[in-house]
Amino acid sequence: MKREAKEGQAAGPDRELRRLLDALNDGAYVTDGGRRIIFWNRAAERISGYRRSEVQGRRCADNILVHVDGRGRSLCRGCCPLGATLRDGRTRRGEIFLRHKDGHRVPVRVRTLPRRDRLGNIVQAIELFDDLSEKLDLGARIEELRKLAMVDRLTGAANRYFTEKSLEARLEDRRRLASPLGVIFFDIDDFKRINDRFSHRVGDRALRTVARTLQSNVRSADLVGRWGGEEFLVIVGHADGRILRRIAEKLRLLVERSVFREKERPVNVTLSGGATLAREHDTVQTLVERADLLMYRSKRAGKNRVSFS
Repeated sequence: MKREAKEGQAAGPDRELRRLLDALNDGAYVTDGGRRIIFWNRAAERISGYRRSEVQGRRCADNILVHVDGRGRSLCRGCCPLGATLRDGRTRRGEIFLRHKDGHRVPVRVRTLPRRDRLGNIVQAIELFDDLSEKLDLGARIEELRKLAMVDRLTGAANRYFTEKSLEARLEDRRRLASPLGVIFFDIDDFKRINDRFSHRVGDRALRTVARTLQSNVRSADLVGRWGGEEFLVIVGHADGRILRRIAEKLRLLVERSVFREKERPVNVTLSGGATLAREHDTVQTLVERADLLMYRSKRAGKNRVSFS
């Protein structure tokens, strides 16, 4: 019959538990009652950089991983969640920062659990931890992909695809809810002249200036999209003819009054636009084509104006 382990020196986890912990993607380690590490799984090696042979037999209270909280306070020598679990048997969760063997900090989410003997005494504790930096990186990549799917990279306005999908959804809302809807189709006047006189870099700056002016001066429910080249489409929700006209004229005037300097020379552009309200059987194509034709009417009438229908 096996002898009972001394207090604070409980036997290591059995083979089956070691196998299960080694199969986890999360880091895991087991300590005895004195916080001496008696098992360190493969994922813990990967996340921390410390090999099993470097930590097993050492006390986590010796500040191996130098856990700190978001305020930089040391947990290993103070309010250690694993130490608290050994004392009261309660599981704990939290987000902390461990020190990688190479020296940098790794954000981890930890969970601590007690292990009891047959009499119910707490003899060991398990800490599980997963690398949040991997999730943060993934989240950043997803956010970047989301932006690429929605945003025109040059101007920061909505891109053509997202603008079309948004207009399609607004037209569906109009059919279901009888919600009024208008669009304004803007085209920069004489844009080729700007590229030829200055450069394409200055032309790009002019596009960004127009986009930012439009975006900064529409209502929160409206959307500004770059339709293509020097064309912009503004989706105006909950608008009757009077509101649509007022918004279109305001945007045209603000762009006209926007000026930036290139080598001490002022650069400004104007817009020709076409504005129209959605009709009962409109599709994205018919609505945009009508606004586009109105924009060309403004071009023929002398530019820097908006035609309405």
